[in-house]
Amino acid sequence: MKIALTQLSTKDLATLAQRIISNAQSGKYPVITNHPLTAALQASYADYDKVYTKQVYSGKGKDVAALDHERDLAYRSLKAFLNGYRKLPTAVNYQLAEELYQVFKTFGLNLDQLSYSSQTAQMKKLIETLELPENSQKISALSLRTAFDEMKSRQADFETVFAEQAEANAGLRQMKNASAIRKDLEKTLKTYIGLLTAMKEVPGWELVYTDNNELVKAAKNSSPNAAKEQGLGKSL
Repeated sequence: MKIALTQLSTKDLATLAQRIISNAQSGKYPVITNHPLTAALQASYADYDKVYTKQVYSGKGKDVAALDHERDLAYRSLKAFLNGYRKLPTAVNYQLAEELYQVFKTFGLNLDQLSYSSQTAQMKKLIETLELPENSQKISALSLRTAFDEMKSRQADFETVFAEQAEANAGLRQMKNASAIRKDLEKTLKTYIGLLTAMKEVPGWELVYTDNNELVKAAKNSSPNAAKEQGLGKSL
């Protein structure tokens, strides 16, 4: 009964361990039911199960990206309006648009292209400056209050979820290293399979060996391209 456990995908390794444990707990094989190695395998799998079912990160990445996109749109829309309006000298209050555009320019006209953290820092400064009384009056005069509040709201929403993601990621990183957990399971599973192989000709062990050998064969055939698996399949 041979198998390269390191070549199994994350899911296939979990499936094999789970099936072997269920087999041992079935009551069909008295010789292995209460064996210390069976208990060790159960404990090792329990640790693995906690990690492999989780993503390496919090899972909030899509939410953060979506909110970042929304704040980008709000930022671009307001900036584009000011840029266009300031170029219309015949328009009412066009000079106010020019002054507000210069505020945008002070903090960079490409904030939407910066990293999350850099954009957040600059956006906060931009919003704080636009909220100064003299600039707030200009925003109202140009009937841009709704547009400004939209940008401000999108920035606040982003900051909230980004902070939640950072907190969740920190918690996940404090968990035992995923690679070490997988190695522990592989080691215990290998020892368990080795025991069944060594005892296969001893009375009472023949059936448990034969049945588990079928499980191992199924695992070997289940994922020939396991090394290409994404996500935890690479890091575990």
